[in-house]
Amino acid sequence: MQVAFALREPSVRFDEPVRSLLRQKSPVIWSISPDATVYEAIYQMSEKHVGCLLVLSGGHLTGIVTERDYARKVVLQGRASHQTRVREIMSKPVLFIREEDTIDDAMRLMTMRKLRHLPVLRNDDVVGILSMGDLVSWVVEAQSKTIQQLQGYIEGMYPA
Repeated sequence: MQVAFALREPSVRFDEPVRSLLRQKSPVIWSISPDATVYEAIYQMSEKHVGCLLVLSGGHLTGIVTERDYARKVVLQGRASHQTRVREIMSKPVLFIREEDTIDDAMRLMTMRKLRHLPVLRNDDVVGILSMGDLVSWVVEAQSKTIQQLQGYIEGMYPA
């Protein structure tokens, strides 16, 4: 006897475009000017509970500044936060992903390049930022939905 087994298509897929994940996030993008002090950047990160800020100049993405940049390029080098400008420590050029690229593409890029934050662009405009935490949440949700579908099948909730 052969039993047909077909799960419904999972609602979370890794070949979905990044814009699918962005829809679940707040549209707020925190940024700072390259001329701001590093102290201002760290203060803003602390206030907003974020680990990075996009550096925008004239509305264009020119860099990204992270807590890691601060630790390595200010603290360890004995520089002064109030005198050092963001442009002096920001990471550039900025690695980014397009909103039509897949979640799998984002995961691969972030893993290979050891990135914790990845700006998302539409043409030359920033439309979001992905964090490693966002991707981990996406994976957990995908696994949870697959487990629910398998439990439903085992319990006889799916027609054979």
